[in-house]
Amino acid sequence: MIQPPPAQPGMHEDEVDTPALILDLDAFEANLETAIRLLESTGVRLRPHAKTHKSAVIAHLQMKHGAVGQCVQKVAEAEALVWAGVPDVLVSNEVVGAAKLARLAALANVARISVCADSARQVKNLQVAAAAAEVNLGVLVEINAGGNRCGVAPGAEAVDLARQIAASQNLSFEGLQAYHGSAQHLRSPEQRRQAIAAASDSARCTIDLLLEQGLECRTIAGAGTGTFINEVESGIYNELQLGSYIFMDADYARNLDETGAPVSLFQQSLFVLTTVMSAPRTGVAVVDAGHKAAPTDSGLPLVWQRPGVEYIDASDEHGALKIAEGTQPLKEGQKIRLVPAHCDPTVDRYDWYVCVRNSRVECLWPITARGAMT
Repeated sequence: MIQPPPAQPGMHEDEVDTPALILDLDAFEANLETAIRLLESTGVRLRPHAKTHKSAVIAHLQMKHGAVGQCVQKVAEAEALVWAGVPDVLVSNEVVGAAKLARLAALANVARISVCADSARQVKNLQVAAAAAEVNLGVLVEINAGGNRCGVAPGAEAVDLARQIAASQNLSFEGLQAYHGSAQHLRSPEQRRQAIAAASDSARCTIDLLLEQGLECRTIAGAGTGTFINEVESGIYNELQLGSYIFMDADYARNLDETGAPVSLFQQSLFVLTTVMSAPRTGVAVVDAGHKAAPTDSGLPLVWQRPGVEYIDASDEHGALKIAEGTQPLKEGQKIRLVPAHCDPTVDRYDWYVCVRNSRVECLWPITARGAMT
């Protein structure tokens, strides 16, 4: 059930009902501009990942700032964006099952739709669905670029799959998906460089073999917020799938730059606003944001700009804060911001972005694809 908005435009942030998802508009807009500025002289396209924001409003803002389209992980996410007018969507994932394939093909009647595949059976079923809908689907061969998740082996196996796609009447071979997800969270710059160098080599050898077969790659896709500079520098990738860059989170804040400091290309713009619901003992406060408000799969959230206050434990509906000796105690009813540890699943907990500028609610944006798991 869609929940009513927790705020109204014009409210002060302290009046927002909690837990609530806060988007700091100044930081968010700066992140949009930073990504395009960093890429504008490279010739590399930006196709942001909507699995992070799940918002048609944000998708349109990203394209207004130069993105070529969106990528998603689920057909339901693609539907939410296409129905809201997004014209170009890549499902950067494999789609299996007749019902999902029929839905995917139907979208190609109103938008440019492409998808990934890593098996001959998937290609065959994509052709059946596209033919039944009388549409064309673009298909990228996903190679295992080092993440050991989905992906056919680079080289000859990938070429065989590309040839099958190119020979299919209702499919177009688009190129390669070479995404190394776990590299995004390697902490040192040298670890990230090595991981993406290996991914780039896998893509490069596959591209060379494809060219020998007369198959050109329009798109070499992958990358993410943690490594996109490395993919650009490789000279291989021409389309980047950054997601978290617009928001950031506590896990990305652990990535280090060459000096050993946290990487600071983008600003923290996404927060969970929470209320102190109890202050039962000295040095302790309890807030109304636990597991259900701020997922802990990547660790605990951080307390924003309150030195001496630490989020130390979470249960379903409660978050325990430790207040260091000598720190001003928190009072019942007081509002604080938390930095979520992992922005993607945090967003999927909420129906609304409460968009704030200078501590005032400026607007509310619906999270269009919340819960879109199919």
